[in-house]
Amino acid sequence: MKGEENGAAGSGAPSGTQLDLKAGIWLVAVLSTAQLVSQFLRSAISVIAPNLVTELNLSAAGLALLSSSFFLAFAIAQIPVGMLIDRFGPRVTMLWSTVLAVAGCFVFAFGPDLNTLVFGRVLMALGCSSFYVAPLAIYSRWFKPKYFSTVTGIQLGLSGIGLLAATSPLAFAASTIGWRWSFVIVAVLAGLSGLIVLKWVSDDPPGASKPDYKKENLAESLRGLVVVSRTPSFWPIFAMFLTNYAVVITILGLWGGPYLAHVYGYDLETRGFYLLVLALSSMSAAFVWGVADRLFGTYRTPVLIGACLTLAMLIWISLAGKMSPAILMLWFVLYGFVTGYPPLLVGQARAMFPPQFVGRGLTLLNLATMGGVFIFQFATGAVIELMAPNQTVYPLAAYQAAFALQAALLAISIVCYLLARDRAEST
Repeated sequence: MKGEENGAAGSGAPSGTQLDLKAGIWLVAVLSTAQLVSQFLRSAISVIAPNLVTELNLSAAGLALLSSSFFLAFAIAQIPVGMLIDRFGPRVTMLWSTVLAVAGCFVFAFGPDLNTLVFGRVLMALGCSSFYVAPLAIYSRWFKPKYFSTVTGIQLGLSGIGLLAATSPLAFAASTIGWRWSFVIVAVLAGLSGLIVLKWVSDDPPGASKPDYKKENLAESLRGLVVVSRTPSFWPIFAMFLTNYAVVITILGLWGGPYLAHVYGYDLETRGFYLLVLALSSMSAAFVWGVADRLFGTYRTPVLIGACLTLAMLIWISLAGKMSPAILMLWFVLYGFVTGYPPLLVGQARAMFPPQFVGRGLTLLNLATMGGVFIFQFATGAVIELMAPNQTVYPLAAYQAAFALQAALLAISIVCYLLARDRAEST
């Protein structure tokens, strides 16, 4: 890949290096294949959840554990992943991660019980733990800061194909070849993604001087995390990262399928279609929201608009009874769109960190993202289990309580985010 546009000083982009637009687009497309796999794996439980409950006799808490274990392991992995990225580079870190992701898919595909499936999910998470932040670290070297949110939005949009694949396509595959063989196919595709990254990705544009990754010891790496955590506005933004992704993936990746099955009686294909609509809306929104910072001249305002609209949508579904099919479809479309603001938050966060701390800074915030999903999924599972103990079909009231809990957690994060400083976009 060739580079053609001068990088901005202090942005992490190599000084004096030209960035070729075609090469940049190809870079984003290639790196998106890895996150595509991650997006599929993290959200694949929802559409097959009723099948898993029946086959393995899972409780609501067990189902929540199966899904949320991925996000807990993913969150825990962020600190070492950030250290590895800053020390050895993002490309090498991604390649080694792919091995674990492939192994996790195989373990999950052939797991006979809940414990084995959870172990498979943990391996998947450890494997996918670099597939988002490592590309962001590469983009910080290839692109000017003012394009960072846009590029992030493009990656989230392209990787949203993984979300799409975890809806109707997975439902179709599960009904034809079974969910187990479906994950065998995903293991093969994950391996191919790693080979694509191996062949076509470099940490820096051709012609740029390679950064000398300092061989930090553990103590020095940990001190870097302390420096990152003391960055002004870090903790208010951290609070928003706890909820910005959790609010959509808790529905798309866990409770959306059971909600459609238990409250509306929809079969596998129909609930797959509704989740496909949600994923399509979310995927499209990433492209739109990714450029909002340039339209508003700020990150903070559009982030607050998106978060408040998301809060309103959660309050709506937590108070509504059983909706008509048309209104239900409208809710899924709107919810996918209003939750598309994370690229703006990532851009705001990226602007806070100097180049040598980008890996650790973004992974520490990604820890919040995935840790927040674990909290949301585990907590909502506990609420549903409390309201429907020892049941495999959960009532509307249980889902309403779960949606209300999500709304309350989001409201807290919005209040915290109000304390964050706004930052003018870098040029």
